[in-house]
Amino acid sequence: MKMEASPPGSDEDRVLIAGGGPAGMAAALFLSSQGVPVTLLERNREPHDDPRAATYHPPSLEMLEPSGVTDELHRVGIVARKWQYRDRREGLVAEFDLQVLENDTKYPYRLQCEQHKLVAMMEKRVGGSPLATIHHDAEVAEVRQHETGVEVVTRDAAGRQATLRGRWLVGADGGRSVVRKSQDIGFEGFTWPERFLVVTTTFDFATLGFAYSNYTMDPIEWTASFKVPGEDGRGIWRCVFPTRADEDEAALLDFGRAAERLAGFVPQSRAAKVIHTNLYAVHQRVATTYRRGRVLLAGDAAHVNNPLGGMGLNFGLHDAHSLAQRLAKIWRGEASTDLMDQYDRQRRAVAEQYLQGQTIANKQTLEERDPANRAARQAEMRAQAADPERARKFLLRTSMIEGLAAAAAIA
Repeated sequence: MKMEASPPGSDEDRVLIAGGGPAGMAAALFLSSQGVPVTLLERNREPHDDPRAATYHPPSLEMLEPSGVTDELHRVGIVARKWQYRDRREGLVAEFDLQVLENDTKYPYRLQCEQHKLVAMMEKRVGGSPLATIHHDAEVAEVRQHETGVEVVTRDAAGRQATLRGRWLVGADGGRSVVRKSQDIGFEGFTWPERFLVVTTTFDFATLGFAYSNYTMDPIEWTASFKVPGEDGRGIWRCVFPTRADEDEAALLDFGRAAERLAGFVPQSRAAKVIHTNLYAVHQRVATTYRRGRVLLAGDAAHVNNPLGGMGLNFGLHDAHSLAQRLAKIWRGEASTDLMDQYDRQRRAVAEQYLQGQTIANKQTLEERDPANRAARQAEMRAQAADPERARKFLLRTSMIEGLAAAAAIA
């Protein structure tokens, strides 16, 4: 069991972080706030502002609270105290009120705010820390590690290279992670045959009785719909639809075609504007290890999943928090480097059992084709929503509280 305390003052006296998305920026935030010097490497010159994740579950709000990010999210975000299961033909099936979690969390609701706004909030704080450095236009090209540290070669858009050294490297550089591939770490799982289309619209689904977060069942074309603040704060809605693999991409992204798809879902939306469309492949994969020596994985570099339930971004934040708690202890000489093996055991186990299990189940529920099975599942949903204790048990899982407790129980 090797103990280490980092020698002060050298260029190597830091943690390198590849990726400036939610998981990477959160790792930088959590580490620097505990006195650990960090250098974050982000390949893009400017942050993405296209529609991505936007749901924050209670544990994430708790983790972000000490930095002040949670308060800022509340100032610009939308609090969703309830969410609904719906049927495309029959309407409302069941409504779940997260207030039943009031004794389990300080934040018994979902908060909805665009991912790029969260990243900007965290970057503002990281950039203001004397312990943190952020490099944009710095794509990881090569990773080498030795017994006491790591070496990362970066490349900018002009092809210029730079070499940085650190004690540890956190790979939070997305599903196509260069860091993960550099360490020959497997990424096991599968890709769904359909692609997901995200249509952003000005139509206000709340006028039809929708909650701010909804999952609509249908054997042909299920839909997930939720409200986000938008740039003016007045609110816009995103709808997620499955699409066949053989459908033409340009046609799917066409605003006119997207408006027709929306109108097929909700005819009252015909007069509303489509303001954005996005199409992406969907995967369910988990890395075979989250640690190889002094290289650690977090966020999409460690796991990817379908977006139903809003779990992926949150899971990356939880990775970053867990990683930072342990790495800070090692940095201060309070624990051996073996503590990072526990990070691997805990986070990978809940990724496989909870993240993958729940998101796959969410999709299967929405697309159920057998009428009898669908009716039985809807009856179960109504019974759960009507019974506070059963609703609480269900929401502890879907709000990611149960998964964190399960992770903490793993030695």
